[in-house]
Formats: sequence, structure tokens, C-alpha cells
Amino acid sequence: MDQATGLRNVLKMQHSTQAPQARVLTITSGKGGVGKSNTAVNLAVQLSRLGKKVIIFDADMGLANVEVMFGSIPKYNLSDVLYKGLAIRDVITNGPMDIGFVSGGSGVVGLNNLTREQILSVVGKLSELDSMADIILIDTGAGISDNVMEFVIASPEVLLITTPDPSSLTDAYSLIKTLDRSRQFNYTDTVINVIANKVHSEADGQAVYDKLNSVVSQFLNWNVNYLGLVPKDPVIEKAVRQQQVVSIYDPESVSAQAFEKIAESLISGENRYYEMKGGFSRMIYNFLNRK
Repeated sequence: MDQATGLRNVLKMQHSTQAPQARVLTITSGKGGVGKSNTAVNLAVQLSRLGKKVIIFDADMGLANVEVMFGSIPKYNLSDVLYKGLAIRDVITNGPMDIGFVSGGSGVVGLNNLTREQILSVVGKLSELDSMADIILIDTGAGISDNVMEFVIASPEVLLITTPDPSSLTDAYSLIKTLDRSRQFNYTDTVINVIANKVHSEADGQAVYDKLNSVVSQFLNWNVNYLGLVPKDPVIEKAVRQQQVVSIYDPESVSAQAFEKIAESLISGENRYYEMKGGFSRMIYNFLNRK
């Protein structure tokens, strides 16, 4: 039995038992400094307030933004699941509002170097997250590295964060263009939602989306969706300096209210996309079976 067949059998067994399947949202950006991790933690808080059980999978091995903003230092990370036999439950760190997060650490790179037996084991272990959360947010690294692109390609729903800065828009388009050129990517199987961050007005946010979607439509012949905007807000900077999430630090701030609106939009539209879901186990299968 080859590796792909083994992975499919694991997934069939999980699905045959009608195991719950979490909704997976991958949050990414074409460059750093645009508010990707800040978006992840604030959406987690807002989705939790809407009654969803949320787990963040921190796949950004270069930075520890999620744990910093949550004020929780993880004792274990994904490497302990891959190489030390820990269960996924054992490496979940509790954040505010009962939000869990899994630190990828160096284990994210390790996913590329697994043996067949390790792949079968890790798919089984990570699939447990499907029964532990309604929504899993994957916070990728920034930019167009191989690991970032592999997570994005494997994901059914992507939240692409960009700002009005011309270089940010250029990098966001570069990420989309790299996706389009990948043999493993099919835009009809993936929902790409754009969030315009650090904008000065609703018109500014709409303009950010229009510029990006225009070049995608013109040169790639498909479209991205507009999910919403987050205004430039000095309260965010204050919250970050306090190592807090702005949606908790000041729930009435304009940025917190914007994250709330985006979370509500995600929930109101979730039934549109569930048919294309396979939960976290399917996403991990896609990730590991990408080549």
C-alpha cells in the first residue's frame, strides 16, 4: 500500500464514523507587518463570542505573535507530536476565552520530512482537532515561502490580509499569482477572502479590494472575495504594546467592532462552503499529499 492510499484510508475511516469536521480558515499575507497574526487572534476572540469553539494552529515558525498576544507560553509544540509521541490534546495551550492554540514551532518544517509511518500517525493525531473545535484558524508565516504556499494551497478557505500600501498590494498579488501557477491549486476549490487592514475609511477598504481584484481578474481570469476591512486604529497599537488582543482590551474600539463584523460575515456565510470541507484531517491530507 503506497503512502497516498494509506492516507486516504485513514480519512475514510474517520469519515465513516461521522466524526465532526471543523471549519478550517488559513490566514496569510504577501508580506510581514500587515496585521496577519493580529487578525487571527482577534477573529478567534470574536468567533468565540459568537458561540464557536476556536483553536489557532500557529504555523508561523519564525515568530511567536499568537502566544505573545495571548500572554501564554506553550510548554509543547508540534515537534512533540511528531517526534515524542504526544497527543495533540497535550500540546494545546489555553488562551483567553477558552481559545486553544497549537504552536507549530520547528515541527512545521518537520512536516516536509516525515516517513510514511509518521505521516499516517500525524494525520490521525491532528485529525483529533476536528472533534475539539468548530473553527480552526491557521496562522501562516508571511510571504511566499514553500511552507506558507503549501498551507494555502491545501486550504479550502483563505483569508488574505493586505493594506493600502502599494508594496503590500503588490505582494498580495504575487502570492495569488504564485498560487495560480501551482499545479496543485484550483481556484474553484478554494475560497480566497480579502481583508483590507489599516485603512482610513470604508471607501479606502473597498479601493484596496478593487485594485487587487482588478489585476487578478485581468491577468488570471478569476476573482477574489471581499470579506471586510479593519480601520487604522491607535488602540490596536496600545493593545499590542500591552501584549493584549484589542477585542478584549477595548471591545468598543473601532477595530474591535470591525473584527466583530468580519466574524459575523464568516458565520453568516459558512453554510455556503461546508460542502467543500473535509475538516482539518482533509486539509492535512492535502498538505502532505501535495507533491
